[in-house]
Amino acid sequence: MPTTEKAESDKHFLTNAKRLEGETIEMRRHLHEHPELSFHEIETAKLMNDKLESLGYKTKKGVGKTGVIGDLGKQGPLIAIRADMDGLPIDEDNKAGYVSKNQGVMHACGHDGHMACGLTAAKMLAETEVPGRIRMVLQPAEEFGDEEGKSGAFRMLEDDALDGVSAIIGLHMDASLPAGKVGIIPGPIMAAADSFVIHIIGKGGHGAYPESTVDAVVLGSQVVQAIQQIISRRISALDPAIVTIGSFHSSSTRGNIISESVKLEGTFRSFSQAVREQIMEELDKACQLARILGGDYKIEYELGYPTTVNHPEVTEVMRQAAIDLIGQDNVIAIQPKTWSEDFSMFAEKVPGAFMFLGAEIKGSTRSHHSPTFDLDESGLYIGSAVLAETARRLALHYKGK
Repeated sequence: MPTTEKAESDKHFLTNAKRLEGETIEMRRHLHEHPELSFHEIETAKLMNDKLESLGYKTKKGVGKTGVIGDLGKQGPLIAIRADMDGLPIDEDNKAGYVSKNQGVMHACGHDGHMACGLTAAKMLAETEVPGRIRMVLQPAEEFGDEEGKSGAFRMLEDDALDGVSAIIGLHMDASLPAGKVGIIPGPIMAAADSFVIHIIGKGGHGAYPESTVDAVVLGSQVVQAIQQIISRRISALDPAIVTIGSFHSSSTRGNIISESVKLEGTFRSFSQAVREQIMEELDKACQLARILGGDYKIEYELGYPTTVNHPEVTEVMRQAAIDLIGQDNVIAIQPKTWSEDFSMFAEKVPGAFMFLGAEIKGSTRSHHSPTFDLDESGLYIGSAVLAETARRLALHYKGK
């Protein structure tokens, strides 16, 4: 194929995505107006199911409680495209013409954009001869787990949502990256996010007689100081990690009463399982100060999503697809983010790649998970094009293996 023809072929999905840009934006705004909370995405899932069915996908509802999968094609490698569906329990404070109509619920993290991009990619792939099969994975509950603490990805995996899948891809809107840009790197791209609660137990008493007490506030303060040294003195500077104590509550609310107990709550973020385990060991060691000084402690962990790790081969296919579509200058080697994502669970099951799609509103960057969050929609079509082209190339890649 001559070079000019090949270049035009490579940009097929970009041209089509630009043609469908109005539909993509319209869908994103409709979804933004009608957000639903984790595991309550009833109307959202119905809409996703109906749209996929109309495009010729064979769908299955109720996967992972409220999720949807849609399959296209009959032969060849199976490539999955994931988009999450849930909103957040936030009252929107925007003046746009498409603000949330569901009081107390808002798409404040860009999941509306993820679904809109995914549907447009699904449509383009349905209109194209792909050397393989496509599975759309519309996932519930990325933001919050259920009564057992299990998120939508976990529940979908329990329902075999990735059965037979060769690779999975997805994207996340990024309000700190300019519209028109894509950010992607191989390896760890998002952190594991875990939380803990520490109970420091002392012996309370009157503030006039401290010698007869074991002051839990003093013990807790020293434990906090020791915890703050974990990253600087116990973890290698080459292994990025965070430990934060966000809450310190004493059993006493009066200045002349020495506390018998203190409750500390915090979070830690890491980019490898080894560091994750080391931080837990170091937290336990720091808490042992309470025993040495005459008190006691109890520590409870709530382990969240693991590190999101981009598979090198799949990532390179996605990166090159993005370069061929929008040019190398617009494909950024971003720094790993200390955000957390349950796409990580899918990427532990099969090779995966996750990219960030620029959506910064120039001059008014909006913080994710805030009441004023919004997107620059001008780059949404790029997300659809990169997803579709990556899926096509991955089908070829795995067909040749």
